[in-house]
Amino acid sequence: MIADEELSQLPPPLRRVLSPEAPPQLRLMAARGVVPGARPADLLLLLALLADGEDGGLARQATQTLAGLPAPVLSGALTATLAPRATLHLARHYALDAELVEQLLRQPQLSGEALELLAERADERRGELIATNEQRLLEHPKVIEKLYLNRSVRMSTADRLIDLAVRNGLTLDLPAFDEAAAAITGELIVEAQQEPTFDDQLFQEVTTAAIALEHAGPELEDTHDVNEDGEETVRQKFLPIHAQIAQMTITQKIRKATLGTASERMLLVRDPNRLVAAAAVKSPLMRENEAAMVSSSRAVSEEVLRLIAMNREFTRSYQVKLNLVSNPRTPLSFATRMVPHLRDVDLKKLSLSKNVTGAVQTAVRQQMARKKAGKS
Repeated sequence: MIADEELSQLPPPLRRVLSPEAPPQLRLMAARGVVPGARPADLLLLLALLADGEDGGLARQATQTLAGLPAPVLSGALTATLAPRATLHLARHYALDAELVEQLLRQPQLSGEALELLAERADERRGELIATNEQRLLEHPKVIEKLYLNRSVRMSTADRLIDLAVRNGLTLDLPAFDEAAAAITGELIVEAQQEPTFDDQLFQEVTTAAIALEHAGPELEDTHDVNEDGEETVRQKFLPIHAQIAQMTITQKIRKATLGTASERMLLVRDPNRLVAAAAVKSPLMRENEAAMVSSSRAVSEEVLRLIAMNREFTRSYQVKLNLVSNPRTPLSFATRMVPHLRDVDLKKLSLSKNVTGAVQTAVRQQMARKKAGKS
């Protein structure tokens, strides 16, 4: 729907193009960007309005035109103050054009939705530019979320954004926002840092790939830097995963747990700080096979197992349910809740196992008795 305010920004000849009484051919020519005498900024708004209009044919044509605007039209439009709707369409089509994005970020009427798109697709440099305008970020908290979840944005920048949100009383829709906020405000006591132990075979396997070479190009990069004294140090990205993690702050670990690789999550889910471990389990990237590995480990905390047990997506897996019942660290209320879902053969093994708690064994035997009574 076209707002009167938007129409008022167009000169009368362009307003007539949008009128239902305008000749179809005139409207089609306008959708193709052929509007003699129109200023670039006015043409851009006209195309945006046509692209969002109810006429499907005109909308498709205008969208196509917007996606391929000539450089002179774009540069001319960006020297003027653009309408919010126009900035949104530019963000949709040119978010990967670094030079145009930097010009677009200087627009005083840049829409919140446009800024979200730019934040979501930003590289490191553009992410920094977006993050510097705190007033805009506070007006559009969704932009903070998009920047935080953008892997190209620096860890230090993500830390600053979470701190900004917490200081201003914002609640963000992020998988581990509560944990990150608690780490910043000190609402929870942060456990002392310690080196994780790798006594769990499943997690030993994760750490066997000590050097991360995913970032290397076709030719292997030099893995070391040399300082002025001639001393060599391993570049950050070539450090073993556990060494990289050891150098991070709590909030940086939380973000890595949320956005990192499966190997990183497998380490962070065992972090001695419960905020970090919880963030790893809450990561939207964690998959069922990871949940199965974690639920079988006796080296993770009860809180981690509780979070897995409460996740309906994970507990659809039979293996996860079996692991939770078998793991003596699973809180009793959650372990016993899974017992009725187990197969007879697994119930029998658990009833004889010395690795489960007595309370769980009792629940298993009661379930076996109920099944036997139901069959007789």
